[in-house]
Amino acid sequence: MSTLQRSTVDEAPEQRPDVRAAPPLVPASGERRRGGGRGFSSALRGGGRVAGLDGLRTVAVVLVIVYHVEPDLVPGGSVGVDVFFTISGFVITRLLVGEYARTGRIGLWAFYRRRWLRLMPALLVMCAVTTLLSVAFTLPLFRGAWVAAALAAGSVVNLVRAGDAGTYSDLIAPLSHTWSLGVEEQFYLAWPLLLIVLLRHATTRAVLACVAVLCVLPVLWRTVLWNPSAAHRIYNGPDTRADQLLIGALLALVLARLRADDTRLELLRQWAGRLCWPALALLGLIARQVPITGTSGWNPMWYTVGFLAAALLTASVVAALQLCPRSWPSRLLSLPTPVWIGRNLSYGMYLWHYPVIRLLHDLGVHGDRLLPAGLAATLAAALTSYALVERPLLRRHQLRVRRLEPVAAVVPPAL
Repeated sequence: MSTLQRSTVDEAPEQRPDVRAAPPLVPASGERRRGGGRGFSSALRGGGRVAGLDGLRTVAVVLVIVYHVEPDLVPGGSVGVDVFFTISGFVITRLLVGEYARTGRIGLWAFYRRRWLRLMPALLVMCAVTTLLSVAFTLPLFRGAWVAAALAAGSVVNLVRAGDAGTYSDLIAPLSHTWSLGVEEQFYLAWPLLLIVLLRHATTRAVLACVAVLCVLPVLWRTVLWNPSAAHRIYNGPDTRADQLLIGALLALVLARLRADDTRLELLRQWAGRLCWPALALLGLIARQVPITGTSGWNPMWYTVGFLAAALLTASVVAALQLCPRSWPSRLLSLPTPVWIGRNLSYGMYLWHYPVIRLLHDLGVHGDRLLPAGLAATLAAALTSYALVERPLLRRHQLRVRRLEPVAAVVPPAL
């Protein structure tokens, strides 16, 4: 099976800076004037959740599950990973630049701590359960799962897959879907550091220009690397997938740059509204008609410029959801049920769907029964993870921050 990924971002914990963080990188006043931080003051505008993005996550994670169970229905279903990468780059950058615009700094320790709390506990529980299944039962599809669990917990499955020239190693098979989590974790480690440097030492235009150049470099690198034997390297490498996350980051920076009275913002709103439906239609066509993994005539195009094209289509949809909340795509994706699932369960659904499907297969569930059974069991596992692991940790974190807010209000900015 090929693998995909759910966007691993939950905006809610990011809205309030953690005042307990270790001393962040804080520019001096002169550096603030020279740097691009002040030029992104529009990041303070509309910093809340975008309901349509949560609905889009729900659609994407269901597409992933269908692809893994019935790939003939959506042979290009791996486009879901491209959608999720771009959403993640957009949301994370919007939060980081918003914090910089509010406070003149980015608390790295607080950021990494929030990411760890949001992602790792649920992942570790899933890895532990998978390991238990491999040790306690003789399930063919879970043999040696403890090795895959260790690699998944270390967020390096994508690196192992990238090094496989032929078929993927059996060592990672039980949890091979976590490759995309590795790509995102590696992006989360590097991108805030680079963004801080850009915001502190470059003008606003230079920041945008640098990020735009960074979006192009992976395309050139994929073109240099491409040959059929390099498909795994390109598909799983953090460097060869970086443009998809950076396209979302660039969109977040552009929106943070444009003031509410800027005519360019209105122009962007108009074009985003016009392009949203065609972009959604093209993404759906890719999922339905373009076999992306395996041996296909589409591979040379997809593995070079195709990733960037999918990211640009996704960015068009994200821009419309952000700027045109009353448009029909936004209204449909903002319906309560998909929004709630996308906000609270989509990460858990992504984590659990792959081992759940393999478990059902080992238990004799096949054919037409596997898809509905897999969806139902995945939803149940995600609800359990949300209720017992994810929500308690997030609530605990938010309560701690709120208790510290009155103190934070009287503490002068660090110099």
